[in-house]
Amino acid sequence: MYPKKTHWTSEVTPELHGSNVVVAGWVWELRDLGKIKFIVVRDREGFVQITLKAGKTPDHLFKIFSELGKEDVVVVKGIVESSKIAKSGVEIFPEEIWVLNKAKPLPLDIWSETPDLATRLKWRSADLKRPRNLAVFSTASAILRAIRDVMYEEGFVEVFTPKIIVTSTEGGAELFPVMYFERVAYLSQSPQLYKEQLTASLERVFEIGPAYRAEKHNTDYHLNEFISVDAEAAFMDYNDIMDILEKLVKRVISTITTVAHRLEEAGLKPLLEISKIPRVDYDEAVERLRQLGYSISWGDDLNVEMQKALTKFYGPVYFLVHFPASLRPFYTKRKEGDKSESYDLIINGIEVASGATRVHRRDELEEEMKRRGLDPRLFESHLAVFDYGMPPHAGFGLGFNRLLAALLGLDNVRHATLYPRDRYRVEP
Repeated sequence: MYPKKTHWTSEVTPELHGSNVVVAGWVWELRDLGKIKFIVVRDREGFVQITLKAGKTPDHLFKIFSELGKEDVVVVKGIVESSKIAKSGVEIFPEEIWVLNKAKPLPLDIWSETPDLATRLKWRSADLKRPRNLAVFSTASAILRAIRDVMYEEGFVEVFTPKIIVTSTEGGAELFPVMYFERVAYLSQSPQLYKEQLTASLERVFEIGPAYRAEKHNTDYHLNEFISVDAEAAFMDYNDIMDILEKLVKRVISTITTVAHRLEEAGLKPLLEISKIPRVDYDEAVERLRQLGYSISWGDDLNVEMQKALTKFYGPVYFLVHFPASLRPFYTKRKEGDKSESYDLIINGIEVASGATRVHRRDELEEEMKRRGLDPRLFESHLAVFDYGMPPHAGFGLGFNRLLAALLGLDNVRHATLYPRDRYRVEP
């Protein structure tokens, strides 16, 4: 039997000099210098050096060392000693080593940046051992916690809505069909209609969960299955929701700052500073882009290149507001003419969130559906809710994988997704 792990590698510091600890993880590196041998053990939180020294280390541990290979699973019990030579300023002199499992040679090199993305994703479980990935996804968890903290502070209730639906949420995007007993249903592309309905009871709701879009994109920032952070609030408008989103982004960046050293050690360049987020009118953005030489007409949507170009004027994080209503979903409230009370949140040129004040009167909502060629009868179960006291409300939908990629400086959203699902990838 082996003892229980007492410390993460990151917790083994010079302050523990003389203490007995138990660490557990994977063999990252082996170095044999004759009478002194080193094992670098990796766990989720980092690395620690195990030092075997002739005359100080039990003899049988040298035999165990000779049989070790990279990625073998080990438990090490030993004494911590501060060190001026060890990279982390500390090392462990082992009293016992348990080898829990032997590893075959990995199908890809996780000790360098050589493998291409397709190879990494093919062998994703092995690739996730890479320190860069450990830093990314540990940070992702901390960011999710920060998001939840903000939403609870703002009085939101966390909910879970159905992912099997009978009709399109947004009236146009392609859906993935599924057999639901004797009928065809679809995977949800958004909790939009449900979260709107819930404002009539719970008032302020948010959800963090998967969403599915059967769009035939093959870009660096599109996925067909992704994690969506959605929120909707009664008695708020789009400005109120942008205030909450701004607080959320600032909290997330503050969270990233606390682990910046680990991200930077892994070769990442996270966004660590932010001031007040500017709110840029669509009309102004179009004019700026024309000044830069882009061919864009009023009513056109902005592409990633254009959004990145605008960072020259507004910095890495900004809101685009007051889009033409024709560019937004049917449930978006109009402002004046063809403009709407809507916005996108742009980070490093990538749209990570969008939202709006919603239409809360049934007759206006039916009219907007008809403008877009939608049949209100197909949405009757949703429209009926508007007959029984639907409050004014507003909300947002935020793509978590995009947010993570944009804030950590990742060049592809797949690097911010454990097991990506895109047009050409449905395994592992």
